[in-house]
Amino acid sequence: MFAAGTIAALTVPATATPAPAPAKAATLLEAMQRDLGLTAEQATERLADEAVANRADQQLRTTLGNAFGGSHYDAALGKLVVGVTDANLVDEVRAAGAEAKVVDTGLDQLNGVADGLNAHVAAIPQSVSGWYVDSTSNSVVLTTAPGTAGAAADFVRAAGVNTADVQVVESAEQPRTYADVIGGNAYYIGSGSRCSIGFSVQGGFVTAGHCGNQGDTTSQPTGTFAGSSFPGNDYGWVEVGSGETPQPLVNDYQGGTVGVAGSTESAEGASICRSGSTTGWHCGTVEAKNQTVSYPQGTVQGLTRTNVCAEPGDSGGSWLSGDQAQGVTSGGSGDCSSGGTTYFQPVNEILQAYGLTLLTQ
Repeated sequence: MFAAGTIAALTVPATATPAPAPAKAATLLEAMQRDLGLTAEQATERLADEAVANRADQQLRTTLGNAFGGSHYDAALGKLVVGVTDANLVDEVRAAGAEAKVVDTGLDQLNGVADGLNAHVAAIPQSVSGWYVDSTSNSVVLTTAPGTAGAAADFVRAAGVNTADVQVVESAEQPRTYADVIGGNAYYIGSGSRCSIGFSVQGGFVTAGHCGNQGDTTSQPTGTFAGSSFPGNDYGWVEVGSGETPQPLVNDYQGGTVGVAGSTESAEGASICRSGSTTGWHCGTVEAKNQTVSYPQGTVQGLTRTNVCAEPGDSGGSWLSGDQAQGVTSGGSGDCSSGGTTYFQPVNEILQAYGLTLLTQ
């Protein structure tokens, strides 16, 4: 037999982990090198050139008036390119340190076209993903799904705007809000500690109780702990703000999501996978149920034991068997380098405790 103290020593909650420190200024250059394919010298030079371009842009927007046809920074030239509808103003643009381009349409007119389309948002075809004023092409670009340019053009004509100023472009993009509440994603509590979302429910999401007390606020997504129980249990739920959208999905940390179809409990020995914001997606098997765990902060009963690894910050994250929700991460021992044992709080108990409805596909 093991002494009770031995179990306590080996087992700790997968606690909330501190949020990363704010990025330092130096990381801006590092990110530019990584994402724009620049050297450190090129990144520094580009920032200097863009500062000059920004000053010229502010000046010319004012002095050119209605003749201003939009502007954009050209990385190949290392300077601002400014559209003008009056060729007599080219020298003024050049004197400000920018490249001049004579265009047909002023920016005010293009913004008016965009406003005209905005006035007809109720009639937008489902295929249209949006529109924007594009200074490079001196037009309003409207994006629509492949094969639907005709329907998009009909919408433009029905809006009563100048069709010559609108460029319809077929695009596969499918915009979505980044405020979606998805299992396994990170969220932040109070002053910045981090946990993971368990599953979306009507009005919010469930997570581990040790992540926050009732009344604590969260960010990314924005919400408030409407209920929390720890120790004894290890569950809680967060009611999110109106701008957040709970989705019946779990992040698989492989570039996609897994849909949640229900919460049928899996058997001991069944395969199970876990999603969490520190270590991502890991799988294993269910080893036992109705596990009592003695954490330093107190004892929790009714947990399920697995041989899946986890680490701090994974707390509250999703457990799935196939497409069936199983629970939220409580704690464990070990890590995802050496392996370990992890416990989860069964999700059906959480739903019952708070009278919540699990969102499913």
